[in-house]
Amino acid sequence: MPTRLSIFPIPGAILFPGLHLPLHVFEPRYRALVGDALARDRRVAMIQPQRAADDAPLYEVGCVGKIEEVEALDDGRYNIVLTGEARFRVLRELDVSTPFRQVEGELLPEDEHAALASVERAGFEQEARRFAEAQGYLVDWDSVARLDDRTLIDGVSQIAPFDAAAKQALLECPSLTERCELLVQLMQFFGHGDPEEGRVTLQ
Repeated sequence: MPTRLSIFPIPGAILFPGLHLPLHVFEPRYRALVGDALARDRRVAMIQPQRAADDAPLYEVGCVGKIEEVEALDDGRYNIVLTGEARFRVLRELDVSTPFRQVEGELLPEDEHAALASVERAGFEQEARRFAEAQGYLVDWDSVARLDDRTLIDGVSQIAPFDAAAKQALLECPSLTERCELLVQLMQFFGHGDPEEGRVTLQ
């Protein structure tokens, strides 16, 4: 069923269901968005614009988040933490009078019981170790081993140092297995790149 969503379009900011995203909200239009969300259902829809412009077209898929923590600062800014609830697909943008943009979206179903085959999990962890070592990251691999498959794959997808298009492709993957496969490809690609550049692209 289509649902009306107030959107927070930020390049490079990706949220996955079940994960957390801290945000510092300072622009007046997005302060208005947060205020409106707090007065209603505390929900904010995160989505990436296709370029950095106020009226830029949006990518097709984003994620609805619920404001779980909020700090209202004296000057009107907010520090908030969103918890991802569901991915959504944009059906159309709405003509609204609010300072923030709104869309009609369709919530996408998630397979809550999705899991990787043991060989897929092992292959991913092996590639993640190579990638982390190449980039100089310190990782608590014992803690990683205790994560369930979805938390691991979606968590890495959300925080990995890839460009906006790559992270969007991860968000749009229809299954956990496909997201895992794409992550491995991106880590292999980035691992062979120039670490000084600090970013990976799909060009």
